[in-house]
Amino acid sequence: MVNKILMVCVGNICRSPMAEAILKHRAQIANVPLTVSSAGIAALVGRSAVSEVQTLLAREGIDCSAHRARQLTSAMLLEADLVLVMEKNHRQEIERTFPSVCGKVHLLGKWENFEIPDPYKKSQQIFQDTHQLIIQGLDQWQAKLWN
Repeated sequence: MVNKILMVCVGNICRSPMAEAILKHRAQIANVPLTVSSAGIAALVGRSAVSEVQTLLAREGIDCSAHRARQLTSAMLLEADLVLVMEKNHRQEIERTFPSVCGKVHLLGKWENFEIPDPYKKSQQIFQDTHQLIIQGLDQWQAKLWN
């Protein structure tokens, strides 16, 4: 049973906090006992989610204003039952640095084999596209985990 999911991107201010907040919200609505967190491979530690992410999520009634970026650690990886990354190179970096967690690190877009590019410092449209890809990946994982 998957109880703890860790979302990972680079800075932990765009993609992973967006995925974390959406999945937490879904689990809460479905009354699924799931702990969701996020971290970055090269986190901008202490920074909040960028305003584009906060705006997109607010439209869905999700508040991520309390999010603060965290640096990925071995303890976080070991505690997680499932680690979802945005790009293949994130998985490779984690598996190279922390080989003991290889079997539980997967792409968020695993089921259709897609990556979610970094929208940082890009247009609002790119953030919306990123949001759609995250939703698509989460839909597929949710179907596997509890639907």
